[in-house]
Amino acid sequence: MPRQETFLKESAGPVTVEVIKTYDRDFAREVFNSMEQDAKETLAQALELSKKFEPEDIPNSNGIEYDDFLWEELSEDSLEDVRQYPRQHSFFVVTVNKDGKSQDRYVSTDWPSAESYAKSALQK
Repeated sequence: MPRQETFLKESAGPVTVEVIKTYDRDFAREVFNSMEQDAKETLAQALELSKKFEPEDIPNSNGIEYDDFLWEELSEDSLEDVRQYPRQHSFFVVTVNKDGKSQDRYVSTDWPSAESYAKSALQK
């Protein structure tokens, strides 16, 4: 796996959350594919889709095209520097470990939304 680093690791009772920064697009896509609907809504807000697009240009969040649309926006937003070759994409991944089970639950391109998601997972 390409390099990654831990940005946050906190515990509250039986729950531990960790936020890593990764440059592995395949790993980010795996996490994205396993995200629940509430995490996708959080991601859509972080990507500010409503500011970038007219409402009619955003697929229905329950529709089949929505995931592809959201991934494309996430992928585009993850590009570090368009002048750099080879192109480098970075993502923040939130992993929640509860009762000995670890699950990657959220992926984003920005630290504030990843940190916020991680902190909210500690409260659940």
